[in-house]
Amino acid sequence: MLRAVFIGIFLSVYILIAGPPLLVYTLISRNPDPLYWAGIRGVMFFVRAVGVRVRVRGLERIPPGVCLFAANHTSSADAPAVVGAIPRRIAILLKASLFKWPIAGQAFTSARFIPVNRNARESAIASVEKATEALKAGQSFLIYPEGTRSPDGRLQPFKKGAVVMAIKAGVPIVPMVCSGAHRIMKKRSMVIYPGEILVEFLDPIDASRYSFEERDALNERVHDAMASALPPDQRPLGFPGAA
Repeated sequence: MLRAVFIGIFLSVYILIAGPPLLVYTLISRNPDPLYWAGIRGVMFFVRAVGVRVRVRGLERIPPGVCLFAANHTSSADAPAVVGAIPRRIAILLKASLFKWPIAGQAFTSARFIPVNRNARESAIASVEKATEALKAGQSFLIYPEGTRSPDGRLQPFKKGAVVMAIKAGVPIVPMVCSGAHRIMKKRSMVIYPGEILVEFLDPIDASRYSFEERDALNERVHDAMASALPPDQRPLGFPGAA
């Protein structure tokens, strides 16, 4: 719990000091890169300071150009690990409530993140359409196909928004698997344990080869690729090799 308090206090101070001038710079220059990377590096500094190590594999598998990164979601701890591992600026579909946070909410908007209200179907569809247009315009995205955090670390069934975005935009999907984050910080817990998180990029999948009618097949392919790359205790029950 003390580790969570440490991150909460010092990250808040960091945001209060660095956030306003970077927001002003972004507003004037219309370049969100300094704001984005200051946020990522600041968060990763505090994550490492409480004893959490992030190991990354498979960077060479990331293709050039616009991509849709798809990652599993098990814990609040996997978000900084996954985003910090991606070596380019990306946008994210985030819960709309996060945009109400002072300074951080403005930073999310300036970084071109897109709010999504999962409880309102029409609003959620509109957010996915907006993200798809941003993909077409050249903005890489990160999406969590499960839609919410796994309660036990195991990969859950996927919603179809990610593959629909990739098919419509004609961009490759880069599956990512995050292992060990559920041991660092459990769902709905504020306790942070020291340890290692492994983030691995898998082989990209060319969504442009799939039609809209084949979205279920693409969804299954991405899901199975990620399930196969996860350790046995994070694979779905009933999946080959699951423990």
